[in-house]
Amino acid sequence: MITVQRRLLRGATYSRLLHLWVPWLPFSIWIFILPDKPWVPALVLLPLGLIPSVRRVEGLQARLMLTPGEQDPGISETPSATRQDRLRTVLWLAVRIVLMVVVGFATVWPPLLAYSAGELAAGGSPGGVPVLEDARPHWAYALLVPLPLVVMGPLLVGLGDLATAAARRLLGPSPAERLTALEARTEQLLERTRIARELHDSIGHALTVAVVQAGAARAAGDPAFTERALGAIEETGRAALEDLERVLAVLREPERPAGSRPGLMDADRLLESARASGAEVDAELTGPLETVPGPVSREGYRILQESLTNALRHAGAVPVRVRIGVADGTLLLDVRNPLTEEVPGAGRGSGLRGIRERAALLGGRAWTGPDEGDWRVRAELPLG
Repeated sequence: MITVQRRLLRGATYSRLLHLWVPWLPFSIWIFILPDKPWVPALVLLPLGLIPSVRRVEGLQARLMLTPGEQDPGISETPSATRQDRLRTVLWLAVRIVLMVVVGFATVWPPLLAYSAGELAAGGSPGGVPVLEDARPHWAYALLVPLPLVVMGPLLVGLGDLATAAARRLLGPSPAERLTALEARTEQLLERTRIARELHDSIGHALTVAVVQAGAARAAGDPAFTERALGAIEETGRAALEDLERVLAVLREPERPAGSRPGLMDADRLLESARASGAEVDAELTGPLETVPGPVSREGYRILQESLTNALRHAGAVPVRVRIGVADGTLLLDVRNPLTEEVPGAGRGSGLRGIRERAALLGGRAWTGPDEGDWRVRAELPLG
């Protein structure tokens, strides 16, 4: 009972009742015109459920009034797409009409019964209530006055809950809509994973270059070298900020095209950044790189970036050999640098794992690990 009393203080309880009362408007107008045929409006309203847009209107109305404030009420806002959706909408309209009649009696008769019982207790007439029309005035009817009102509260709350449950069942997403929502959610999670990798690769590369440059400048003790190192740190930082702006733009504008992200045609920027850090980069780019599809080019850029970052982070300013080529419908990336005592390991680190995951998502493969005294990263990405 305490729970019911609390529910009666919530706005959602009365918005649900208002939702159930709305159909009374066309019915009351019709009954005023032809009171002997109250069933005619139902025959007119039910076929409306076969109109696809009616499901959307009913869904919006139900979400607004039956589930106010809920983030995911389980009620669809899309038009009917299948025959099953249209039949469910017709059934919902039928349920709504029945609940309309019930809530009409539930809100009118209990107060009327309480009033009539009070009249009888005070010695008056029952006021035309059929149940009490033969009753004689008596003070004992005063005991019955609160009973209809006590029953009215739980009844109205229950009718609101019943209408909400029926709306979720009959206006809820169809299997096709659930599948579409699941695909959208999966795509969103994949996009978040991609953005996390973008930030890891771009910011990680910039910080690695900055740390290497700063350490080399301090060890060199040469003002000219320090000046060059600061310039390289500034340039790398600016490039990282540009990449960060691209990623944030994707977050702010989900429909923004991915073509603004860097690709292999921007590989010179990475190579120059690594050279500025003191590494001797021997790069060879062969084949028509400009014909590489956008997704492959962008992922290839990130794989190259992570490979150079890995070399600078674990080996420092060492010779790095980079080979990028297009042959037989495949993009080949091969990055080698001399091994040091600190070996990252083939399965450790999110960067190395990200390289293999990027290649796998494109239907290719990547291999990372020691090879003949070098640390090697090799990726094969199909262009198709």
